[in-house]
Amino acid sequence: MSNIPEIDVNEAKSRIEAGSVLVDVREQNEYDQEHIAGSLLIPLSEFEARFEELPKDKELVMQCRSGARSGQATEFLNAQGYNAVNMTGGILAWAAADLGTE
Repeated sequence: MSNIPEIDVNEAKSRIEAGSVLVDVREQNEYDQEHIAGSLLIPLSEFEARFEELPKDKELVMQCRSGARSGQATEFLNAQGYNAVNMTGGILAWAAADLGTE
């Protein structure tokens, strides 16, 4: 996973506020329990069928529970020509940093 671009939650928050798109790759039930406002849900289980819904002209900040699934999605997207970065620590790190969830 060393070739996957990664950023921490504070950098992710800054980039999202600047216009990057936050993509949550957890499953619907996980998203329903807690999610980051404004995130776009495309579960990893549906990702290969739905990734083309994502904009190619914006940076994508990928997020899951802890960073593993979003790392897979980041690697996949970058191989398809997208500009994606993985948010390390996922929503667990985001919540721990008290950045706000819904």
